[in-house]
Amino acid sequence: MTKNLPDTSLSEVHESVDTTSAHRPTWRRILSFFGPAYLVSVGYMDPGNWATDLAGGSKYGYSLIWVLLMSNIMALLLQSLSARLGIVRGRDLAQANRETYPKRMNFVLWLLAEIAIAATDLAEILGMAIGIQLLTGLPLIWGVSITVFDTFLLLYLQRLGIRKMEAFIIGLIGVIGICFLFNIIIAQPQLHEVLKGFIPSLPEAADLYKAKGITNALPEETALYLAIGIIGATVMPHNLYLHSALVQTRKIKKNQQGIKQALKWSFIDSAVALNIAFLINAAILILAATVFFQTGRTEVGEIKQAHELLSPMLGSSIASTLFAVALIASGQSSTVTGTLAGQIVMEGYLRLRINPIMRRLITRLVAIIPAIIVIAVFGEDEVDSLLVFSQVVLSLQLGFAIIPLIHFVSDKKTMGSFAIKPIVQIFAWLVASVLVYLNLKMLTQEAVGFFTSSDNILAKAFIVVAGILFVALLIFSFIYPLSIKTKRTVSIQMHPEIHGLQNIQIPAYKKIAVALDFSENDIRLLASAIGQARQDTSFILIHIVESPVARILGSETDDYETSSDQQRLETFVSQLREKGYDSKGILGFQSRAKEIVRIVKEENADMLIVGAHGHSGLKDFIYGETINAVRHELKIPVLIVHL
Repeated sequence: MTKNLPDTSLSEVHESVDTTSAHRPTWRRILSFFGPAYLVSVGYMDPGNWATDLAGGSKYGYSLIWVLLMSNIMALLLQSLSARLGIVRGRDLAQANRETYPKRMNFVLWLLAEIAIAATDLAEILGMAIGIQLLTGLPLIWGVSITVFDTFLLLYLQRLGIRKMEAFIIGLIGVIGICFLFNIIIAQPQLHEVLKGFIPSLPEAADLYKAKGITNALPEETALYLAIGIIGATVMPHNLYLHSALVQTRKIKKNQQGIKQALKWSFIDSAVALNIAFLINAAILILAATVFFQTGRTEVGEIKQAHELLSPMLGSSIASTLFAVALIASGQSSTVTGTLAGQIVMEGYLRLRINPIMRRLITRLVAIIPAIIVIAVFGEDEVDSLLVFSQVVLSLQLGFAIIPLIHFVSDKKTMGSFAIKPIVQIFAWLVASVLVYLNLKMLTQEAVGFFTSSDNILAKAFIVVAGILFVALLIFSFIYPLSIKTKRTVSIQMHPEIHGLQNIQIPAYKKIAVALDFSENDIRLLASAIGQARQDTSFILIHIVESPVARILGSETDDYETSSDQQRLETFVSQLREKGYDSKGILGFQSRAKEIVRIVKEENADMLIVGAHGHSGLKDFIYGETINAVRHELKIPVLIVHL
């Protein structure tokens, strides 16, 4: 864990994809912009969407398709604003909030963002667990436990680099799309009925059910709850944080033309990816409407019910299998984005970085606990209700991400000529107003229903206080950026001022530490060290003994390997002294990274030189990962020599 972070989002892959190379064909330069929106889009087709789409389709037929379309338009606007913030200012949404709002407000915004990420992860866990159960028959609680292990898949993908991760996600999106395409072809929905669903209306269940000869009508509030759930499942707050960081993985020309080009291709990337997500969401809702609502099975609002009934009602045994495979692919693809968003939020608000495995485990365990409690206490029948509830929780967080985002991209002081136009501002604030209004209306309805049916005074008092705080925070997040007088500067200067080098201070390294591994590469490391030295520089040669005995006894070790390593170290020391450099050798024991850090600090070295072997992914588990662990703990320059 460290709080000494570079001021860049996802620093491991920051500007790792070069879009500026003049040696590559034009089509390859264009394609290099594509990818971030696909990582974002998986959040728009995760298992939480399935629950709301299935419930909406089975209860109200095609009549809520327009809600999906409206949500997609909102998502496209908001994601393009998020990308604009990252491209122009070089800041993600969490960093921009930290630079603008007071410390306490930032803590609240961080907490709300983490709640949104936990709600997202909850949907992914439940979706994958249900998919595993449908394919294998394992109890749901086992499936929930198994989802912990996808932590290691995520770590492996991160080691491969951002482009490989994007390719993996696009592959999973393809699997989901193909599965639903086959099921839609088998279902054969009526096109004219589908098209009617694009006409905006919030249906009363009584009217729809009467047309189908069904008497157990549901109230209109159920449609509103589902509509808000669909919006919450589609427009996701953590995706706004994610997109503003992912676009910074592209290295662009930071001038007027380069930024314009990046904004253009980023918008196209978002439009393509989000429309694919819309088609998949629409396919789920249309499938539910065709197979269940049109046949009078309006009670089917659960994923397991849908799986069980698809094959019998469509007359095809493969339909249910495809449904389960798509569900697992959806949950697995969404799990990547949740962890990345968690990293962005924690680093942006708190300037705190923790190990990716630990971050993933914490996020997953926070989501697993409520899932296990619900399954253990209420049984598996309440899982789909928990999925829909998780999406409503997401919707409640939207205002706290959208309002600051619109403020930031509208500010000409920080965005320069790339601030959004007045007409876009009006549309953006209209979207924010609609979302906040729907949330407040739903909260009011839920509160009124509870007040009329319960005599619990403490619960009522808690609801009143929570509601007041919710509204107060929304108002504060809107007003504060308008009231602050602090002058902010553009984060990316179009024509940065060039300062002279006359007064530059060249550092002199008096103590250089060199971490040797006693391979044929040691000569290259020592050559690099001498290249950084002056005549009065002294060297500290470090080698970590990693024999089994050394791991147990530490510095008390006196085995053959330790004696041999000591002799080899003294050989290098004497050779450096012959060249006129003061030097000494120190052996460390047990943990490689911790020992290197300890010795460097104790010896007050000015620079550390280490070798990089270029392995990643699975090899990091086998050979260990030293460089990242060391460089995060030291405040001196670390020269990494590729071996």
